Amino acid sequence: MKVNNQHYHTIWVNENDATIIEVIDQRRLPFSFETIQLKNEKDAFEAIRNMTVRGAPLIGVTGAYGIYLALLHFDEKISLREYLDEKAAFLKTARPTAVNLAILIDEMVDALSNCSDKKTAVKKALNKADELKNREISWSEQIGEYGCELIEEISKKKNGAPVNILTHCNAGWLACIDWGTATAPIYKAFLKGIPVHVWVDETRPRNQGARLTAWELGQEGVPHTVIPDNTGGHLMQHGMVDICIVGSDRTTGTGDVANKIGTYLKALAAKDNQIPFYVALPSSTFDFNLSDGIQEIPIEQRGAAEVKEMEGISPEGEILTVRIMPEGSPVANYGFDVTPARLVTGLITERGICEANRESISSLFQK
Repeated sequence: MKVNNQHYHTIWVNENDATIIEVIDQRRLPFSFETIQLKNEKDAFEAIRNMTVRGAPLIGVTGAYGIYLALLHFDEKISLREYLDEKAAFLKTARPTAVNLAILIDEMVDALSNCSDKKTAVKKALNKADELKNREISWSEQIGEYGCELIEEISKKKNGAPVNILTHCNAGWLACIDWGTATAPIYKAFLKGIPVHVWVDETRPRNQGARLTAWELGQEGVPHTVIPDNTGGHLMQHGMVDICIVGSDRTTGTGDVANKIGTYLKALAAKDNQIPFYVALPSSTFDFNLSDGIQEIPIEQRGAAEVKEMEGISPEGEILTVRIMPEGSPVANYGFDVTPARLVTGLITERGICEANRESISSLFQK
């Protein structure tokens, strides 16, 4: 997608030095656009942990490139497989909830385990990481095509009036590589000339909706309005939302969806107001080993500073961090919640749209 009318991905190999991976520093958006360089697996780990990169698909691809960067520094004192397993275990601990990280790292290790020497392994690792990156782009675009059909259907029923879409957090191209998951259908519809309007939850804490989703929609010229997190239910009650589309960090084989905290409340409001609630996700976000999302999906608890403080920009252009609550008050900062499958209208995947239940999911993902 575009940044100041120039096409970007969220992660790429440095054009002058293939031993350097570059990423957009999402902590700086929307106040400044900056990139940083990753030169080893520790850099990749830290970029994931501190949310320089975030979003399940992008985290997974960053982990894949992390394995490549680790191999650049392999000194062959231990076996290649032992080294790969050690670095894979390290990178997987960067963030616990998004399953893409573990899945793509495992794919990297499996692809490299039979390499006989470092040179071969390094070359194959870069090719494999590039392949996984391109696969995520392709999947996101396919999600967009299938989801666009839903928006187009609503548009026809409204006789061409704008389709009002509510989303939560950032499941846009910034969370992926290109197109996004929840935003991909929106971008596809917009490019087809279908009138759309997006309600963007600010998404506390960290404000990924207000800071990231609003920024990327603005870059593409998509009409949108930022709203406080608790406004969605009111809009639904007054017929101002036609469809909800959100992303996912991990979805069970039975259709339970873990996503940014607050997603569950949007799903409840949508159910109460008979508004379709869709989850857009690639197959790399499914965890087919789990069946009870509420009991089994690990929920990341993050630092108190994300709740105690907010970052903004002053009239003079200075980026400031301010405390917004009493200094001594304790904080609980759960990063995600789980939306039960019964509240999900459907899952938009690169293979098509299915219901949120084991039978329907299995019909798309038999392999």
